[in-house]
Amino acid sequence: MNPLLSRLQPYPFERLRQLFAGVTPSPAHRPISLGIGEPKHATPQMLKDALADALDTGLTGYPATAGEPSLRQACADWMQRRYSVTVNPAAQVLPVNGSREALFAFAQTVLDPTQPGATLAFPNPFYQIYEGAALLGGAQPYYVPSVPSRNFAVDWDSVPDDVWSRTQLIFVCSPGNPTGAVMPLDEWQKLFELSDRFGFVIASDECYSEIYFRDEPPLGGLEAAVKLGRPDFKNLMMFTSLSKRSNVPGLRSGFVAGDAALIKAFLLYRTYHGGAMSPAVQAASVAAWNDEDHVIDNRRQYREKFAAVTPRLAAVLDVALPDAAFYLWAGVPASFESRVPGLSADEAFARELLAQYNVTVLPGSYLAREAQGLNPGRGRVRMALVAEPVECLEAADRIVRFCQTHR
Repeated sequence: MNPLLSRLQPYPFERLRQLFAGVTPSPAHRPISLGIGEPKHATPQMLKDALADALDTGLTGYPATAGEPSLRQACADWMQRRYSVTVNPAAQVLPVNGSREALFAFAQTVLDPTQPGATLAFPNPFYQIYEGAALLGGAQPYYVPSVPSRNFAVDWDSVPDDVWSRTQLIFVCSPGNPTGAVMPLDEWQKLFELSDRFGFVIASDECYSEIYFRDEPPLGGLEAAVKLGRPDFKNLMMFTSLSKRSNVPGLRSGFVAGDAALIKAFLLYRTYHGGAMSPAVQAASVAAWNDEDHVIDNRRQYREKFAAVTPRLAAVLDVALPDAAFYLWAGVPASFESRVPGLSADEAFARELLAQYNVTVLPGSYLAREAQGLNPGRGRVRMALVAEPVECLEAADRIVRFCQTHR
């Protein structure tokens, strides 16, 4: 077996199952889960219709890894409408089976483990695929801390030059998971300057870009590059997905765009990897990228939920409305620290909340690693407001009662 497999860490939800082992959830309350970031809003009918209509002809042949020209054009057109960015659909866009698969595969394309100290850097806390991609790519992960006092901005300045000199790839996530923080233009400029200086590639994970709470939409990586005079997108690739935007996590559809040289290498890798998208899924994806009405309504639903839930929880937890995404990143009361021997405050909070009120949240320490003497997720929990509004409000009310009894 590949010995690198032994380096992989348990996934957060496996750790959560272990944490909850032996816990009997309160039978007086129906279960409500805020633990998994899986969209629950209805899938748009026009998308389902496009998928069904394509089944008669979409399953009879092998699809091209590069995807249909109509899909690549739809992706390029969306980039123009959303970011005022012009990309060549034939050379700078590539359909992928969801951003998760693409992020992992892209690291295998870029990383050269034969180089001493090959490193992949990413924010801490983080989406665990980043770490797995580094480890199975034969690289060392480097965890860059987020700073609560700066709205959980990633502290890129804390990375020493000797680490940058070994870094081949960085993952950025904006809007961030789990913090919801959005990278401003000056932060992008800093990363571009570092990339020029040290030669690493930037992979920008933007799968939460269409769920935001303020008037101005989040800045995208390619958009930032154009604003800063980098229209060739040198050493830059953005990743996006329909899962959150269009409520189709089961469709497994997204695309990457950016540096044409990187696209060419990634297409070569995916041709051997077997990364082609079903023609029926491509047809549904074209319909989704070409329609914005369902995205506006989806965003409205999240805004209404967050407007109702956030103030209630802010009365008992250290939590505020994020820039974007569909998570609340909440600090738990200090009374939970050292409450249960062997458990961190966020673990104790999650375990007791399930037992007493049958609400599931994810301990923040499961989304981070101990690095530079700190686990930046410790003492926080992630709550995904993906369920129907009535469920989210009921969960919030239970959490308020829970906290009021554990001051």
